[in-house]
Amino acid sequence: MNIHITGTGSYIPDTIEKNENFNQHIFLNSDGSSIDSSNKVIVEKFQDITGIAERRYAEPHLVTSDLGAFAAERAIANANIDPEELDYIIVAHNFGDVKHNTIQSDILPCLAARIKHNLRIKNPKCVAYDILFGCPGWIEGVIQANAFIKSGIAKKCLVIGTETLSRVVDKHDRDSMIFSDGAGATVIEATDNEGGILAHETVSHTLDEAYYLYFGNSNNQNLCRDTRYIKMHGRKIYEFALSHVPQAMKSCLDKSGYSINDVKKIFIHQANEKMDEAILKRFYRLYRTSIPDNIMPMSIQKFGNSSVATVPTLYDLVLHNKIENQSLSKGDVIIFASVGAGMHINAMVYKY
Repeated sequence: MNIHITGTGSYIPDTIEKNENFNQHIFLNSDGSSIDSSNKVIVEKFQDITGIAERRYAEPHLVTSDLGAFAAERAIANANIDPEELDYIIVAHNFGDVKHNTIQSDILPCLAARIKHNLRIKNPKCVAYDILFGCPGWIEGVIQANAFIKSGIAKKCLVIGTETLSRVVDKHDRDSMIFSDGAGATVIEATDNEGGILAHETVSHTLDEAYYLYFGNSNNQNLCRDTRYIKMHGRKIYEFALSHVPQAMKSCLDKSGYSINDVKKIFIHQANEKMDEAILKRFYRLYRTSIPDNIMPMSIQKFGNSSVATVPTLYDLVLHNKIENQSLSKGDVIIFASVGAGMHINAMVYKY
């Protein structure tokens, strides 16, 4: 028995928010003081560092669970399964359903229950629950599905990563330009085919790193101090990722029994283009070998950082030939990896 991703689907909102749309924003330092640069310079520096030129925002009438349901429908159709056969629906997110122009998160009932409801699944033995694990949530959901299937608890699982980060950003914070909305979904099941999930690795660094990402006040000191927004210590996260993600990837690959030369693609959480490139360099440096061409697909330039949705969305786009010069062939060994709030890191080696 080998455990495979048998179906993928994604939902990328139609609303495009280009970098130039931020030229009229009032960006402030964390202490509320003015930034000694024009917005044009701020935005240019931002794009140079992150690689992001535009991002997608969910339509005002949609919430996070809606996006997840759309991606799930596509994954179920792609897997060609009866949704009533699903044993688990595992939904990774961070902030629940936040309606447009509101500040309150809604996670009652959980998003997995809402998505199961939206899919009109009647089977009560299809268990629906959420996972809060920062940006690595989708990968961790797949790891959990793998464990359920291996243990005989489940046969088919639906794992979704969905988020609307545009609803929880501080518009006076330059970091708000990083975040976006979207959803990716996958069907996980046991098959007789070769390959599938070969190895995985997860670590949680919480002693000093737990609050590198957190909920905090707006940079605009005149706004309500009871309202919180997503905040991050960007430099600390960057240094943390470079120190720990490559080693987690190596540990995972070494457990798989495959060599670095067998790896055909690496799907890394789309957080920051330069950070991902630096992680890749350090990973290959651990094996003292050069980086192959086109090994790391990227979507952050057009879609921004949609947290838990970036990896499954990117994987779905590559499978459907929607990323230029990127494709997969049967038998390819690939690595999934992510880092995010917690601070959590995970990786998974998979044979397509």
